[in-house]
Amino acid sequence: MTNRPYDLMLFDLDGTLVETAPEIMDAVNDTLGRFKLAPVTQRQVQDWIGHGTLTLLVQAVADRSGMRIEAVRASDLLRQMVPVYDGFYQQRCGSRSHLYPLVRETLHSLRAQGVKLAVVTNKESRYTRVVLEAHQLRGLFDEVVSGDTFATKKPDPVGVLHCLAKFGVARQRTLFVGDSSIDAATARNAGVAVWLLPYGYNMGQPLEACAPDRVIADFSALPASGFAA
Repeated sequence: MTNRPYDLMLFDLDGTLVETAPEIMDAVNDTLGRFKLAPVTQRQVQDWIGHGTLTLLVQAVADRSGMRIEAVRASDLLRQMVPVYDGFYQQRCGSRSHLYPLVRETLHSLRAQGVKLAVVTNKESRYTRVVLEAHQLRGLFDEVVSGDTFATKKPDPVGVLHCLAKFGVARQRTLFVGDSSIDAATARNAGVAVWLLPYGYNMGQPLEACAPDRVIADFSALPASGFAA
């Protein structure tokens, strides 16, 4: 028997493990500038983070050009922008992002307790890999599920269900840790517990509306509060 509360913990990436909004904004504005569009603000970028890079670019272009969302999605402009953004973000990644407090220490502690750890993010795999490597996190995770790993992404629970099956862990022994309504919905759809952090990116919506099992102030609550529960 083990007295640890969870055997598997799943983590969102942007806004949960790493604050990435500043460098995402930089790459978005680099791209907009290349196409003679005005820059967006970090507040806007924070509200757009969550559904993946393509959706974020669509929102930025629509905001700056006055085009409708549907028109942007179907435009040649967007198709031209995607590889340009890719180049800028590859350059920017790690330049102005940073780990949130106690992330690395807590992940090491959880691993020492024998907890399996995974990232489940809507960020495309090429960007997920760069962010994890930039902050020396990749080796701390037993599995990484990105937004393009499967045909669908969060809030579809496919990534969570994949991890449950891979590690043979029951739903009641699994915790999803995130920062948004997308993460809360993903966990609910998979039938696992969800704790949310208040400092991330929830698309401008109040965290309370997500109805998580718990809201925790920072990563130090994960081992300590879990054992006390």
